[in-house]
Amino acid sequence: MRHGNSHRKLNRTHEHRKAMFSNMICSLIEHEQIKTTLPKAKELKRIADKCVSIGKKGDLHSRRIAYSRLKQDDAVKKLFETLAPRYKDRNGGYTRVIKAGFRYGDMAPMAVIEFVERDVSAKGAQDKARIEAEDEESVE
Repeated sequence: MRHGNSHRKLNRTHEHRKAMFSNMICSLIEHEQIKTTLPKAKELKRIADKCVSIGKKGDLHSRRIAYSRLKQDDAVKKLFETLAPRYKDRNGGYTRVIKAGFRYGDMAPMAVIEFVERDVSAKGAQDKARIEAEDEESVE
């Protein structure tokens, strides 16, 4: 019987899984779309939807819970200031998982996880800004 076995272990320890999903949810919040394996994407969808629900509450306690789960100030700021107002009228289903074929090296099933009604310009925006800043410094 499967009593209390509610999540995928993904062949990792609890600490590794917790850190991995913390990093993945921060990347998802930053870029609003990431590509990963299908089992990780399905598990990340549960976590991401819960984080957006926490962000929609908007009080101090919710912000502290988000900091404890995400561990990155920029991700928490974007969660509360951008994503929560965007989904204020939506009752769940903030992310979608789209199958994206198989990885070349090991034929692992791949998937794209993204926010519904996402900002297309958010993907890679911080990287582009960083590269432009480095180019300006090298010119001077």
